[in-house]
Amino acid sequence: MAGWNADTAAGPVGSGTVTLVEGSSFCISLPNGDIHPEYPHGVFHEDTRILSRWNLAVNGQPLEPLTAETKEPYRALFIGRVPRSDGYADSPLIVERLREVGAGILEEITIRNYASDAAECLVSLSVESDFADLFEVKEARVQRHWEESRQPDGDSLIIRAVWQDVLKGVIVKGGRADITPDALTYRIVVPPHGYWSTLLSVVPTVDGGTVPVASFVRPTGGEISPSDRRRQEWVAKIPKLHMGNRSIERTLRRSYDDLGALRIEDPAHPERIVVAAGAPWFMTLFGRDSLWASEMALPVDPSLALGTLQTLADRQGRVVDPMSEEEPGKILHEVRLGVSSGLALGGKSVYYGSVDATPQFVMTLASVSRWGFAKETIAALLPHADRALDWIRDYGDKDGDGFVEYQRLNDQGLINQGWKDSWDGINFADGTIAEPPIALCEVQALVYTALLSRAWMAYDGGDVPLGARLTDEAAQLKKRFNEQFWLPDRGYYAVALDGKKRPVDACASNMGQCLWHGIVDDDKVGLVAERLMSPEMFSGWGVRTLASDMGAYNPASYHNGSVWPHDNAIIAAGLLRYGFVKEAQRIATALLEAADYTDGRLPELFCGFSRDQVAQPVPYPTACSPQAWAATTPIMLVTSLMRYDAHVSRGGFWMHPVLPESYGNLHITNAPMAGGRITINITGSEPSVQGLPEGIAFHRGHRPWLTELLEQAGRQSQA
Repeated sequence: MAGWNADTAAGPVGSGTVTLVEGSSFCISLPNGDIHPEYPHGVFHEDTRILSRWNLAVNGQPLEPLTAETKEPYRALFIGRVPRSDGYADSPLIVERLREVGAGILEEITIRNYASDAAECLVSLSVESDFADLFEVKEARVQRHWEESRQPDGDSLIIRAVWQDVLKGVIVKGGRADITPDALTYRIVVPPHGYWSTLLSVVPTVDGGTVPVASFVRPTGGEISPSDRRRQEWVAKIPKLHMGNRSIERTLRRSYDDLGALRIEDPAHPERIVVAAGAPWFMTLFGRDSLWASEMALPVDPSLALGTLQTLADRQGRVVDPMSEEEPGKILHEVRLGVSSGLALGGKSVYYGSVDATPQFVMTLASVSRWGFAKETIAALLPHADRALDWIRDYGDKDGDGFVEYQRLNDQGLINQGWKDSWDGINFADGTIAEPPIALCEVQALVYTALLSRAWMAYDGGDVPLGARLTDEAAQLKKRFNEQFWLPDRGYYAVALDGKKRPVDACASNMGQCLWHGIVDDDKVGLVAERLMSPEMFSGWGVRTLASDMGAYNPASYHNGSVWPHDNAIIAAGLLRYGFVKEAQRIATALLEAADYTDGRLPELFCGFSRDQVAQPVPYPTACSPQAWAATTPIMLVTSLMRYDAHVSRGGFWMHPVLPESYGNLHITNAPMAGGRITINITGSEPSVQGLPEGIAFHRGHRPWLTELLEQAGRQSQA
């Protein structure tokens, strides 16, 4: 996914770590609840680590972890016990830490004594805040040393720090503790068969002063916390789902929850909600990830895609800047908040090094327009779509060969700028790394969809000449693509053309994404499908990023043989487009089975070992979880198999289910449709729908593809 180079790969967060997420704040800790500065742990707020040590000791001993249960994406219960000094018999002292993350953390510590004698305890919490930048932590290179002051103040410890002219601060509150500059301690006696409890909070301050950013206090009786309220509002507006197959139902509900927790607000427009790319390192707006995730989540909440488009449009490139790789019309790669920008990619808070976000923006705008937003809302974004297409022609295709390619503009930027953006992600069959400028196959497919999307919106708005011109441009691109990327002797598409316009002949998953766009010639689809499902490509848990007989294959690499859920969701939808139902069902079922091994939450990626060799998916050590497009993968898999889609301005809602029998019956209520809410039942494979808004008709079959709509529009304009 995001922000990766081999030289900047994240240190592993450690096994069993617990990640909590709420908006752009998150917390990573050990299974016993402790946070250690030497690991990439901490509480992060606006890309700054506001808490780097949070160690609980009872009688000088850290807790032995028993379990850590995530109650909601932002709340967990850690249960541990106090080790006995003799190291033998079971300890009678059990400690519970109930932690919630928001603009900081709130933690309730309860010690239960199961012995018949009272227990004297010295409870201490050692606290540190290094205010390190997210990148410094992720890359284990915290170099800045802040001038720090630590001031006990009543029931609080105020930590403040200065670096150059930047001020930061946090307030640690702990009721009735003895507070020293280093720790909070409690000398307590826990009665026999009784308990002791206290509540602590850590909240950042405004500009390093003594005023907390937000009052993060436990609400009074009967009220709920802001995070709970936000979750309730989210749950009220999204579909409710019941499925015969309980484990798939659990996975889908987990997806809904994670997607809800990954929503962040644009500070300048709080009404716009966008999707952050993923935890722990990417709790911020990304072009590619946020667009894909919101596209995949259209049936759950179409407004996420609209908010993402509006926020990206505001930051669309205006000037040529080689450091940030900004160019007029270009859509950004990532935004960083409050980062000492020297550490951010390209050294600025906004970095534009993505070749695919710009065509994707146009594609997602067309998708959003189909889901029925006000005409003027869509019209306001059309000039941004036109500037995006200008970028594709003027900057994306620098050598004028009709393909969009990338080459980084400075040596701090990303070497590879498609979704496989690790430094070694694009290579030949023999393992040689491809040299830029590189034209990726799926980027041409995205450009094809962008042209068709804008052509359709032109016809829809009555601009026939523009519609006809763009349709023609798309048809020429499809012809060129199939001539130059197809490898007839291999029976698959090159993953890219390199700087010398040679086909990069590795067998990779990228061509599978091309199916979704419809750029693949009909006579080649069967061969592509066969290759994707071959033992070299299909691991048993999903399609690998690279075939196992390729020179660069490594099942435990980031992009050269691993399995990415979102990649598979797009491939499965593409196979369905061309009628390869059994293949799509196999991919979907494999991924939904894989989710069972991680409590229903699919990670960003897992290793590509074969299911024949290892009976469960092998985790990739630094995979993000939860991650936006992994969270939306189960949604896309199931809606693809439902063949569920809408085109509100054409008055149509389509569904033609091919769900495998093992999924059981499906019952969905509260599903958004054209401003109303509908109820869907699929029994066997028979669909029915209730509550369709006026003017919307239900059709069996597939929603007309853009190519079909454009043929029709072209005929009407000539008539």
